[in-house]
Amino acid sequence: MDVIVEGESQSVAEQATGLDLFGHDQTIVAMTVNGTTRDLATPLNAGDVVTAVVNTSPEGLSIIRHSAAHVAAQAVQLLRADAKLGIGPPITDGFYYDFDLAEPLTPEDLKTLEKSMQRIVKERQRFARRVVTDDQARTELATEPYKLELIADKGQASDADGSAVEVGGSELTIYDNLRRTGEVAWKDLCRGPHVPHTGYIKAFALTRSSAAYWRGDQRNASLQRLYGTAWASKEDVQSYQTRLDEAARRDHRKFGQELDLFSFPEEMGPGLPVFHPKGGVLKRIMEDYVRQRHIEEGFLYVGTPHVTKENLFHTSGHLPYFEDTMFPPMVYRDEDGQPVGERYFLKAMNCPMHNLIFKSRGRSYRELPLRFFEFGTVYRDERSGVLQGLTRVRALTQDDSHSYVMESQAADEVRHLLGFITSLLDDFGLTDYYLELSTRDETGAKDKFIGSDEQWAAATAVLEQVAQETGLDLVPDPGGAAFYGPKISVQAKDAIGRTWQMSTIQYDFNQPARFGLQYTAADGSHQQPVMIHSAKFGSFERFIGVLIEHYGGAFPVWLAPVQVVGIPISSDHVPYLRQVADRLSAAGVRVEVDDSDERMQKKIRTAQTQKVPYMMIAGQDDVDAGAVSFRYRDGRQNNGLPIDQALDEILTAIRERR
Repeated sequence: MDVIVEGESQSVAEQATGLDLFGHDQTIVAMTVNGTTRDLATPLNAGDVVTAVVNTSPEGLSIIRHSAAHVAAQAVQLLRADAKLGIGPPITDGFYYDFDLAEPLTPEDLKTLEKSMQRIVKERQRFARRVVTDDQARTELATEPYKLELIADKGQASDADGSAVEVGGSELTIYDNLRRTGEVAWKDLCRGPHVPHTGYIKAFALTRSSAAYWRGDQRNASLQRLYGTAWASKEDVQSYQTRLDEAARRDHRKFGQELDLFSFPEEMGPGLPVFHPKGGVLKRIMEDYVRQRHIEEGFLYVGTPHVTKENLFHTSGHLPYFEDTMFPPMVYRDEDGQPVGERYFLKAMNCPMHNLIFKSRGRSYRELPLRFFEFGTVYRDERSGVLQGLTRVRALTQDDSHSYVMESQAADEVRHLLGFITSLLDDFGLTDYYLELSTRDETGAKDKFIGSDEQWAAATAVLEQVAQETGLDLVPDPGGAAFYGPKISVQAKDAIGRTWQMSTIQYDFNQPARFGLQYTAADGSHQQPVMIHSAKFGSFERFIGVLIEHYGGAFPVWLAPVQVVGIPISSDHVPYLRQVADRLSAAGVRVEVDDSDERMQKKIRTAQTQKVPYMMIAGQDDVDAGAVSFRYRDGRQNNGLPIDQALDEILTAIRERR
């Protein structure tokens, strides 16, 4: 049998398994067999191509984390015999498992559970996979109501709610945790794969518990969610916990309150932010910037309503593909309460409306590329379990744009958009980024996607070619495309190394056909354009959340809601500082004078807490010299600056976006 092991070719005996092939090397946690990830215990056949999955790879870590989730669930059921199992998928940097419990988990419970998990790991319980019929699964899991629902939903599993890890394939499988005697210690419905035995789980920690809803829907039962993390080594866990501490220090939700930027009023509902005046300044700066940039890049500003008839989303194809993320429809009712007329939806995307603008009159090839953009607020019924401050909301404003081009212009337009996006990220200080190419999953269910194989191949080739030309790292994301076409997303790293999906470019050959969009070609024929979606910020809310955490609330001068605070040494110096502030304000600088009754040192501490870039201090010596003194956020000082020089320093920092 020819086998590829970390780039080398070997030959092994018929009916060997991955365990025979890789021995007891516990850095190898699974294998891919002919491109599909399998347990190491899977029998191999002549001609199979096998590649090791190592414990430090993204896939290897995901397998370790999912296996750790099973160990955590086993520990919970040992502690709480009445616990009913929900879903336990791996997530970024860790895992969670949901339980129906009579009483919430306490911090003391987490310590007890960690010790129980350590005992299970030391037992080296073997993960053994069994294929079962639906009836067998129902019989074995008869006391687990949530598992029974998943069995009934087989074939409709979702990555969004985590159910795909349990019933995501064409068959049902149960994993038994076997002791060395062969006794079944625990079992769970699961698609797998898993590590060979629990001893492969070298480093883990339980981090917290919280309330959750079954499958992330607040209309369902309330559950308890147990979170944990797992890594290849204890050193990796320690590094992760250090990053967590830094992330907590930078949490944009904390700064939203401390800097008075935004809030989520309970009266409005979860995921619906309101921006306070200082947050409004930050949002306006972004709007002004990106509006001007779009105009410079040849885009035309348009505006569309927040609500539309249902049929528009049938035409675009978003119903039924996108309906589970849209808010429920609005229905007119007659005097008897019976529904009449068409249903209306809050819009979850802007592209169908832009298509109607394109279609409103005849178009010529001379107009192409034709580029529309708007600040379009859209509404998505995100499950409460995934809402995360500004980075995952239910009402979001996009700098949404659509380019209509001839097919021959598509590559140039993608090139143009990528240049636009990367220059924008550079201006905002997010200079470390790579590209991700999301495509249709050729090995999975193609009925999740619209269009022919030829269309997908052509569209993917255009995006891939242009992405490779940039010289940036390009990471594949099979199965991550939108239903109507492939996309490039720009993944930016923040100051502490976390990756955020920011801007996107999507190639759409489907909506132009569904809307009957046409332009008159040079030969007089009617041709169908290609539609390219792009969002530079992605959404204002998410981008602001990322910026807050990237800068730790200490924005560069050009973005700071308050750029300068005037601090008088005594009340006698307030009039002088007001005169200087008036000059700064006339030059477009956002400046305030603190004329409160607090002592000067308290005013300085307040300005530092508010992350103001320039503290402009004036005493009698400054007044006599026509000067001011600067104190910066890092504690440095620059004393006795003439007013003109001080003004020039501030304006230069703003202009150069330092």
